[in-house]
Amino acid sequence: MVAMRRRDLVTLLGGAIAALPLAARAQQADRVRRIGMLLTAAADDPESLTRVGAFLQALAQLGWTVGRNVRIESRWGAGNAELIRKHAVEFAELAPDVILAHGSSTVGPLLQATRTVPIVFPIVSEPVGAGFIDSLARPGGNATGFTSFEFSMSGKWLELLKEIAPGVTRAAVLRDATQGSGNSQFAAIQTAASLLRVQVNAVKMRDASEIERAVEAFARSPNGGLIVAAGPAATRYRDLIVTLASRHKLPAVYYARFFVAGGGLTSYGTDFIDHYRRAAVYVDKILRGSKPSDLPVEQPTKFDLVINLITAKALGLEVPPTLLARADEVIE
Repeated sequence: MVAMRRRDLVTLLGGAIAALPLAARAQQADRVRRIGMLLTAAADDPESLTRVGAFLQALAQLGWTVGRNVRIESRWGAGNAELIRKHAVEFAELAPDVILAHGSSTVGPLLQATRTVPIVFPIVSEPVGAGFIDSLARPGGNATGFTSFEFSMSGKWLELLKEIAPGVTRAAVLRDATQGSGNSQFAAIQTAASLLRVQVNAVKMRDASEIERAVEAFARSPNGGLIVAAGPAATRYRDLIVTLASRHKLPAVYYARFFVAGGGLTSYGTDFIDHYRRAAVYVDKILRGSKPSDLPVEQPTKFDLVINLITAKALGLEVPPTLLARADEVIE
């Protein structure tokens, strides 16, 4: 798929999100369905816009045309938990036909606000543990969607770090302080660390200054590397994190490709854009009468390894041929 340009997507969203009062929207003919989108990022976040573009394109392929038979109502959280909770309450009152909700930080508030409006999440790390669903096979409520990964795979990030940078004996794990999933990811990394004889330290990502201070302090000692765990804060501060890794000559492993496309060393994780395409299929099914409780939560079946050889060269690393052979994408 050719990614939709950001300017075109903003124009499309602007047209989709008509500035009609709630009462007027509620009086739309039945043939015009309403989809809500609650997203954690800022409205101009390029990665989020790319994902939304994939979602809208997949909807169009399924027969849903914005402005003709479907309207889109979007809300952007900009990393602000209070704002996300406010948007969740607004959506509960608006009661669209279905809500697309990115991540645990949006699904949780939505389920507190409504247990009737269908919710589809393209990305959630631990929906059963978080209490969002009863089970993967039988969600049992008004939410369903796609998990981003098994926590056990977090240990593979450390294995990858050691493989691409064998001299690493210390690793700082940057994790989102607002997400309980960060603890589960770190626990899996700790298990791998005992086998690989690597000392790991958790670094909380609450704000930019905290991240910068922690990475600078960590980099004062030799043989260090970084692991960036999944979470909204990592996405929000991705440019800063990649810059700090480069500045301090720290090999780093990330959970998503967009870090590597932005200059990071390597990533191992699922294709989030593909998750948004697949979420469009679930939204389509719900618009055509399916219930979220009858749609099993799907787990990822494929993980992509991406390596940036330009960054590896800048760090003085020679990527093993065996690792290059396994890579799904090499940036050079």
